[in-house]
Amino acid sequence: MPDAPAVGEASLELISPDSSRRSVRVAESPYFIGRGEAGNHLSIPDPRVSRNCAAILCEGGRYSIEDRGHRLGIFINGERIAKQALKEGDLVTFGLENSYKIVFHSTTVAPAVVTAPAPEAMILLTRIGRISPSELSSSGLGKLNLLLEATKLLHSQLPLDAVLESMLDHAIAITNAERGLLLEADSFGSLRRRLARRAGNVSMSAEDFSPTHTALRLAVERQSGVITEDLHLGDVALQGAESIIAQRLRAIVAIPLYAMPRAGTTESIVHVKRGQFLGVLYLDSRRPAAFSQLDRQILDALAVEAASILDNARLVERERQRQRLEQELSIARDIQQALLPRRFGDFPHLAISGINMPCHAVGGDYFDVFPMSDDRIAFVIADVAGKGLGAALVTTMLQGALTGVTLGADPVRVFNHINTFLCDHAEVGRYATAFFGILDLEGNLEYLNAGHPSPLVLRDGKVIELFTEGSFPVGLLPEAEYSTARATLEPGDTMILFSDGVSEAVDPDEHMFGVTRLCEVLAGQHYAPLDQLQKRVVESVEAFSRGASQADDITLLFVRYRAAAQTAESGA
Repeated sequence: MPDAPAVGEASLELISPDSSRRSVRVAESPYFIGRGEAGNHLSIPDPRVSRNCAAILCEGGRYSIEDRGHRLGIFINGERIAKQALKEGDLVTFGLENSYKIVFHSTTVAPAVVTAPAPEAMILLTRIGRISPSELSSSGLGKLNLLLEATKLLHSQLPLDAVLESMLDHAIAITNAERGLLLEADSFGSLRRRLARRAGNVSMSAEDFSPTHTALRLAVERQSGVITEDLHLGDVALQGAESIIAQRLRAIVAIPLYAMPRAGTTESIVHVKRGQFLGVLYLDSRRPAAFSQLDRQILDALAVEAASILDNARLVERERQRQRLEQELSIARDIQQALLPRRFGDFPHLAISGINMPCHAVGGDYFDVFPMSDDRIAFVIADVAGKGLGAALVTTMLQGALTGVTLGADPVRVFNHINTFLCDHAEVGRYATAFFGILDLEGNLEYLNAGHPSPLVLRDGKVIELFTEGSFPVGLLPEAEYSTARATLEPGDTMILFSDGVSEAVDPDEHMFGVTRLCEVLAGQHYAPLDQLQKRVVESVEAFSRGASQADDITLLFVRYRAAAQTAESGA
């Protein structure tokens, strides 16, 4: 257990999106943080941050932070918390990109006491392996101290580039190199220059740094460090490298970095299994060097720590990308659901109900209902091949195109145009089935089928299919031609339009729900209100699936025709 901190003060370092910083003292408990100055000790000028965001508490000499209702959550070092104790260097964020960050600093000073060697020092000493007494000179101990300082910085909550700069500075100091470069591997294993430093903690442009590619290639191929003390006596391949000759280099260090689990306190790093290739730590000098065994062990240990930080940074970035994608999908889902009709008009001759249940955040099914005139109502159901965001984009395009019939466009011409458009853009790789119908006051139905399952008609308690044949889906065949057909509905008839996510829903044994089972669910429900009928179908599909994951979007549209005089039965 760590010793309790001495009672004292704490401060917060507020880092703005432009990297400017200011410090404030935590002088009260609770110390409130949020948007706006009213009621807050620290105001965060970001409109996305909640007014009552977080509070810092001091209890028994220990500081902690508590989420007070920030919508996106409070994060400590990348992990969401409800309430958590704070320690020196903790990074507080608000689940937002390009927003403010807070670094917690404790100004408490514990009384000096005689203690055992720091655990970090003991771990490092055991991890770098056996050290001979001759190497534990003042110089060797100084280098071990540099390693310990570097390790502490690497595991602090400072900005990543600042941490990596410190790591490079310490590596340069340990090896007496003149300059250092950190190269990071992309997803294809190609190296790109991340940052560069000169001796004396001096920054330099990574683009102005020309490492010897021969050394980098050898380090990657051998999967081990290339450490050359004097190139005049070293590897022949290195001696002949043009960049080495041109820059008059004499000493080079190139250590590949790999993701790996942390070694235990009794393990040497040479026994840890390597993981993903992350990059290379590169150092060079125009002076010959003399690397002791301790120097090499320290470099290996430092490389392990640097690789761990790079690996963690990648995990954090992946998590941020995942969160961004989830937010974008959530927005897309809200838009898609908002485009579906929510309140159906009070049509004198029909009642309507519908539901859309995408299997992912967004889906490729949709339905729509819109008046053509006072006595003609159009309705459509469509199913784009595939699922997810790609299908949703085509769905939105279809919905916009089909509403063109309200401007007087012939439905046949609209479908032919959509088919030509999708076929001309075959790289989209999507086609869609659709059923489009127009129903007038007398029950006359004009409809066009583009490869969609036949609507069912519930009449006098019995279920029949409206048609058994249809044309091709739009976007599948350039030569497809579309035409309308006609039918007549009787008062009380209910049309049930559905996507194949209903009929092709499967149970854990891979049996499909099927149209026959759907007809059995609907049979005898002639007088059931549409919302109850819709609920009955959805519950039947869910019960049949018995917990099997939904593999396709589920969409249902119910259209019940009634004589124009039956306006009083608006809920039937």
